[in-house]
Amino acid sequence: MLTFCIVLQDPIKNGVLSVQTLRNNIMASTLLATTAITLSSLISVFVSSTSNTANTSSQLVYGNKTSLLSSIKYFSILLCFLVAFLCNVQSIRYYAHVSFLSTLPTSQGRRECIEYVVRNLNRGSFFWSLGLRAFYLSFPLFLWIFGPIPMFVCCCVMTLMLYFLDTTTSFTRLLHSHSIKEESVNRDIEGNHQLSISAG
Repeated sequence: MLTFCIVLQDPIKNGVLSVQTLRNNIMASTLLATTAITLSSLISVFVSSTSNTANTSSQLVYGNKTSLLSSIKYFSILLCFLVAFLCNVQSIRYYAHVSFLSTLPTSQGRRECIEYVVRNLNRGSFFWSLGLRAFYLSFPLFLWIFGPIPMFVCCCVMTLMLYFLDTTTSFTRLLHSHSIKEESVNRDIEGNHQLSISAG
């Protein structure tokens, strides 16, 4: 967000850059929203075609736990995709609002205007992150259809994956700093090699 603050310091010069960056975010959110609403529609059609209304009501009255559990599974997946759709639509709304505000020349040199734009950008990023989390949550819910053991294994794998992606522990910091050091060493070696070639 600090980079976006620097871009907003001169919106006339950097306006195209900010709008293109926001356009890429809007396209990513649009893709996720379209995928979520398509999958939720497919699940709705599948559930409505496989279940008979009269039969389902009689099974629920007489306490058939198998049909009740399967309907809960499908409903939880459907709810997960609908939440992902709504969060991505909200993210598109904030990104579109920021794309209009970031090109206004009146915000140049006005700290409160820049803070307002950055706050809306943070909200858009927050809703995009929530929509992505809903997609992540749909994987163990989908594997719940095949039983509790695949769901448990998926939850464990996803917890470990998100832990390494989202936290900045000493281990992950060490991994990131090690990769940054390797890149800087490689750049220094390439630079020295080019200098020796040019000197020779």
